[in-house]
Amino acid sequence: MEPQETSKDDDGGQGREPVFNLAPAVVAFGFACIAIYLVQSLWLGLQGQLWLTVRFAFLPIRYTGPYPLDLFAFVSPVAYSLLHGSMAHLLVNMIWLAAFGSPLANRIGTLRFVLFWVAGALAAVALHFVLHPTSAAPLVGASGSISAMMGAAARFAFRVDRRQPKPSFAGPVLPFSAVLRSRTVLVFLAVWMVVNLVTGLGIGASAGAPQIAWEAHIGGFLLGFLGIRLFDRPHGDAAAGAPGRP
Repeated sequence: MEPQETSKDDDGGQGREPVFNLAPAVVAFGFACIAIYLVQSLWLGLQGQLWLTVRFAFLPIRYTGPYPLDLFAFVSPVAYSLLHGSMAHLLVNMIWLAAFGSPLANRIGTLRFVLFWVAGALAAVALHFVLHPTSAAPLVGASGSISAMMGAAARFAFRVDRRQPKPSFAGPVLPFSAVLRSRTVLVFLAVWMVVNLVTGLGIGASAGAPQIAWEAHIGGFLLGFLGIRLFDRPHGDAAAGAPGRP
């Protein structure tokens, strides 16, 4: 579900913006994910890919098994969000990043967006770790951070003001009571949860297909849904759509 356009053109259509007006922070994260995947798939052999995964993917057993806590134990809970396991995995995440990341980045600013990405990645692996503390399966992908963006978008009821030079989520962060009265939000939440449960349980997946870390998605989503106020700009700048400071 893409963010909804809430503003109307009062100038004969001159205020219309492209569907995806990508924020610089979104371009930077997208470029990093794409570049890493291309290097990984085109230039690294099997041994190189294994080296990259062992060091930068999130591995719960790294913290519960008989392994020393090295530098990668502290880097991987965020670095994993820049790695992807397949072209399809990368493509889907980049589409959702463009749809939900740009209006959020334009709303909260570059620095807050970077911190939000990190927080979403950490929340995703935190829930995954709690549920699978001894798992040796590597967790990779930007889905946790992007799920956090979806959670944040729900707190704005997916309203985007496209009259601004940089379209962003519009209005104040809605209270939970208002969000849960929105039919759009409720439908989105229902569909999102069902899709995650179905894919997480492997229903309809072919034998040997990689498992979707649906728990990580939920961890990221909850961070965005419950914590967006901590990352939002001061109410005056945000409500007015002013550029402000990041």
